[in-house]
Order: sequence, then structure tokens, then C-alpha cells
Amino acid sequence: MIKFCVKLVQRWLPEPFVFAIILTLLAAVIAMPVCHQTPVEVVSHWGSGMWGLLAFSMQMALVLVSGSALASAPAVKRGISAMASVPKTPAAAIATVTLVSAIACWLNWGFGLIVGVIFAKEIARKLAGVDYRLLIASAYSGFVVWHAGLSGSIPLTMATPGESLAKATNGILTEPVPVSQTILDPHNLVMVAVVIVAITVVNSLMHPKRDVVSVDPALLADETAVPRRADTPTPAERMEHSRLLTWVVALVGISYLIYHFVFEHGSLDLNSVIMIFLFAGLLLHGTPLAYVRAFGEAASGASGIILQFPFYAGIMGIITGVGASGVCLGTVISDACIAVSTPVTYPLLTFLCAAVLNMFVPSGGGHWAIQAPIMFAAGANLGVDPGLTGTAIAWGDAWTNLIQPFWALPALAIARLSAKDIMGYCLIDLLVTGVIICTGLLVWAL
Repeated sequence: MIKFCVKLVQRWLPEPFVFAIILTLLAAVIAMPVCHQTPVEVVSHWGSGMWGLLAFSMQMALVLVSGSALASAPAVKRGISAMASVPKTPAAAIATVTLVSAIACWLNWGFGLIVGVIFAKEIARKLAGVDYRLLIASAYSGFVVWHAGLSGSIPLTMATPGESLAKATNGILTEPVPVSQTILDPHNLVMVAVVIVAITVVNSLMHPKRDVVSVDPALLADETAVPRRADTPTPAERMEHSRLLTWVVALVGISYLIYHFVFEHGSLDLNSVIMIFLFAGLLLHGTPLAYVRAFGEAASGASGIILQFPFYAGIMGIITGVGASGVCLGTVISDACIAVSTPVTYPLLTFLCAAVLNMFVPSGGGHWAIQAPIMFAAGANLGVDPGLTGTAIAWGDAWTNLIQPFWALPALAIARLSAKDIMGYCLIDLLVTGVIICTGLLVWAL
């Protein structure tokens, strides 16, 4: 089964950019007859939507680059190296990486997505005989629990009071839904725990007993060179190597973060994670020039994000675009799930609907914009708790990330692998976690 899935993906899954192009064409071809939209309308939705994720694209690029630059700091490398020395067998290495990644992603998805793969890469340097592709796939598989975790965008949006909540849900949610009914609900916590245990065990069992493909040493090379200070430095070179400048600007950044968390009661959102990475990396690299070199080296891995995010934003434009018919494709998919739902099956079908939409719109914010006006109204009519409806959407958004290479781009850039190298293993995780999530949602609805 494992070999079949791996070979299937390696044969049929194209490079992620080609995959994005195929999804673009597929969304356009479906939208025209289903939503009764003309080719001009579809192209208009696509073109105007391409720039809808520019800010988010920059955030993702900075998460990748700043996280990688932080990991290359000497002190951090020593710490990661010490942790990577703990597993003594390939199976233990796979289990450790999966567990660390999943817990980190549950705490904060941006942090977990980067830390997991960096940790996996260091283990590959330390432990001979471990399957590098499976190791990176295990690091990425932990991402499946992110939207059920503390940084889940939909549950946090539901818990935020304000007029925007009522507006987004067509007046259904006039009061915020506390995280005790979504992220911290016992049903959700049990699902998260079972999923983490399951992927940890499954990933460990997938490691081949023999014929392990050896990792190319070039994939593990550390190319960041420490800049040397000239024997007779110029004033400009003195500033470039000045630790005082580093300490001053890092102190300013850290002071703001303390103010943000303590006095403004801010959350650990994506911007906060980036700031932590930025200033911690600068401080730990010691000098401005050393950090510039590390940042420049890490930036080469962000090309996939920069190229592909506008195309996925365009797909989102097609899915959400409303033509003269007054219908958008996202609404059609959501209505199809509602039409065959009962109070018990509604959360399950909501999850599956979100999972399908995630292949075209891999964004929590995109899901909220498409499904919130429809799914909460239908759930209220069926008597389904809004916390359960929101959690089902969140799980569906996260689940198919296991086979959607969009979110794997940062991990693949750091690991220097392609999507087809890891998605075969992730397909197995998709099947296993799908059974667990579906069962959990049905039990929750009873």
C-alpha cells in the first residue's frame, strides 16, 4: 500500500506550479456551466483575484526566510543538533519529528511548519539509515492539526466580538463563540490527541526495513558562510560588524513584543511569529552583516511562494466570483452539502465540503469568506451548535493540506525536495486521519 501510494504520487503529481495551473483551469471549466458564467466573467474574477493574497504572500515568505535564518544561528544550530542526537533508530527519529511538528503546529502553525522541517533536516545529518523523504513528510504531516489548534483562524475569528462576525455569518452569530466550544472543547482535544498519536505510529511504521534511499549530501549542506571582519576595517565595515547596533534594534523589537503581549493582550498571530523570528535571529547572529548573509541564503527558498500565491489567489477569485447569474462556485458546493444533510451528518458533510474547497482555496480566510454566510445559517436551521460547525470547517480546511502542495512549499524549500517526494506518504496519513476526523465529528454531533 505504501509503495503503491508513493509510486502513484511520483508518477502523477506534477510540480506544484503546474498543479496550480491545472487547478486554475479546472475551476474555470467547472464555474462556467455550473454557475452559468461566461468566459469573460470567469477570466475577470480570476484576474481581479490574483492580487488578493499579496499581504499574506509576504507574510508566508517572511515566515520561511526569517525562520530559516534563525535556525542557522550558531546557538540555535547547537540546540537543534543536541535534540537531533536523541533518536537512535530511524523509527524513533520519524516518531520524534512527527510528534514535535504536530505539537508545534497545534501551538502555532507558522512556528510549527518551519521548526518541524528544520528539526527533521538536522536529524538526517545526525542519523544514518533514515529515509529523508519520509522524515520530511513526517515533519509536514503534523500540519494537519493546525486549524484545530491555538492559531486556528476560523475558531479565533468566531471568538472575536464585533460587527464583522454578524456580517460574515449573515446575522447568525451575533455573539462570539468562545474557544471553549471550538479549540478547547473536549471533543476537539480528543480528536487532536488521537490524530497526533495515529500519524506518529503510522509514520514510524512506514519506514522501510531495508533498501533505504540514501540522502544526497547536497540536500543537507549548510551554505551560510560567516562573514570575516577585515584586519583594518573601514567605518562602514565597523558598522556592519557592530554588535551594539544589533543589540539596540533587537531591544527595540523585543520591547514592542513585550508591550504587545502584556499591555495590549495581543495574540501569537502570524505577524508576531515573524517578529520573534526576525529579532531573535538578528540577536543570535550577532552582527548585521552576518544576519544579512543568513537571510539572503534563506531567501532563495521563497521563490515557490512568490510565484504560486498569485495563482491560488486567482483560483479564490474564480471560486468566490459572482456573475450575472448571482451564483458563485463556492456557494454551489456548500449548497450541495446542505441539501443532503441531517443534524447528525451535517458536521461531517461540512467537513468534506471544506476539504474539497481547500484543494482550490487553501486558505482559512478564504474558507471563512465562502462558507460562513451559508454553513452557519444552515447549521442553525438544523439545530447544530455553531462551535461544531466552525470546527468542522476548520478540520476540513486542514485535512486536505496533506495532499495539497500549497502549504508544503516552505517545508520543501528548506528540505530541497519536490512535492512528489513526500506526498505519497502524506496520502497514507490523509486516509488514516480522515477516518479519525469523520468518526470524531459524528460522535460530537450525536
